[in-house]
Amino acid sequence: MLPTSNVTPMISHVQLSEMTGKRQDSVKRTIENLSKSSVITFTQFVEKGNGRPLTVFSVNERDSYIVVAQLCPEYTAKLVDHWMETKNKQPALPQTFAEALQLAADQAKQLELAAPKVAFVEKLVERQSLMNATQVAQKLGKSAVWLNKQLAELTVYNKSVKRGRAFQQWFIDKHYGEMKETELGFSQALFTTAGEFWIFEKLTSEGVI
Repeated sequence: MLPTSNVTPMISHVQLSEMTGKRQDSVKRTIENLSKSSVITFTQFVEKGNGRPLTVFSVNERDSYIVVAQLCPEYTAKLVDHWMETKNKQPALPQTFAEALQLAADQAKQLELAAPKVAFVEKLVERQSLMNATQVAQKLGKSAVWLNKQLAELTVYNKSVKRGRAFQQWFIDKHYGEMKETELGFSQALFTTAGEFWIFEKLTSEGVI
């Protein structure tokens, strides 16, 4: 539940977890990382229940799109539906054919207005979340050369590509990295936030860091 004192409608990390099927700690970690990058802001409060007190993170509508797009882009539309439902709770049923037509027109307009927002969020999250090897290595206190050597030993890179670096397909399929084209037309291997977490956990388990 959200604090009743909030003027701006908010949604909690618990609700986002249920909506996307992601672990609550993963949702909270994503919110914290996006906040550290100044992409979003969030509020937190302690919810007391029968069990242990739960620290709840909540975000507004705009920031919730970014969080869900970061966690699972295909669920962005589901979030749009959530906010539309929240804004239109218990709508009056049309009593006449004209009212039914007007309701259909209003709903179509809402979907039309939501489409640019979804597209904007997808572009924003992609721009903010993808990182190169240097950026990931800096967070580990290492150099890009060191990190690339470790990743090569973990078969993250395709050895058949001699010029530059390219991810193995399994790494891409797990949404750990993406191949992007630079403005000069060169192929560049970029890591997602999920890929960054995988690297940290893998290297930690290997005892490398």
